[in-house]
Amino acid sequence: MESKHLWQLISFYLSTTLALLRHLVLHILTLNQSPFIIKFMDLILSVYFRLCNLTPCAVDLDDQTTIHFWVTNHRRFDRPSLVMIHGYGGNPLWQFVYQVGPLSRRFNLYIPDLLFFGKSHSKSPFRSEFFQAKCLSDGLKRIGVDRFSVYAISYGGFVAYRMAEIRPDAVEKVAIVSSGLSFTDEQRDQQLRTIGRHPSEILVPKKPDDLRLLVNLSTFKQSTLKWVPDFLLRQFITLMYDHCRKEKIELADYLVKKKADPNLHVLTQENVGSSALKHIIILSMG
Repeated sequence: MESKHLWQLISFYLSTTLALLRHLVLHILTLNQSPFIIKFMDLILSVYFRLCNLTPCAVDLDDQTTIHFWVTNHRRFDRPSLVMIHGYGGNPLWQFVYQVGPLSRRFNLYIPDLLFFGKSHSKSPFRSEFFQAKCLSDGLKRIGVDRFSVYAISYGGFVAYRMAEIRPDAVEKVAIVSSGLSFTDEQRDQQLRTIGRHPSEILVPKKPDDLRLLVNLSTFKQSTLKWVPDFLLRQFITLMYDHCRKEKIELADYLVKKKADPNLHVLTQENVGSSALKHIIILSMG
């Protein structure tokens, strides 16, 4: 009789343990299907931005368009103002994590989410870099930033160039990195043939391998994401690219279909040269 009760007790504990394990496994699988880990990392990055004396704010330009910024908490008038504009590689939290700490000690920083990235959005049908530039310029006006320099990468470089063009009174210096502003139609077509895919398939990835290709084409070290598991990359894609995916693709399509301008407007601002750019890179690396 005692052995029968003992077996019943063991069976109860075994069945309870198996049920708990089953629920745990199902919970883990559910987490892998949602961007839980990337959301947590995004939260950590936002905390880091706050520790760099930045705070988020949203500016409603009208009833259609809202621009989200990370801005310096307490502006110091003995420091210059610097606007940092990101590209297609996510949001500013991920693209400027290495730069924001050192630069926040020397500049009043203003870091926007471009329209349809992060928390900036618009109901407007316009998809040009001109529209992006105008919205950023208007947003900076609203928060009292009248004079500033611009540092931009990739797609952000197109926006920065147009900002400097339409606001020569406001933009002091310009640093544009890894942006194809001066590409000819022939150079662009050759690059597209080399890649063998439509740019929007790479700039707005759907699969982990698409994201790996985007990073490999954008960085010198091509094994950056080689060992990152697919489920993490899928989470990143869900959080960064699935939101406003249609609009992001339309932004890319606009640039691809646009004819190259052989007579680009010559900026009147001081263009940041290699020594100054090197100084920014040194600051970015701490």
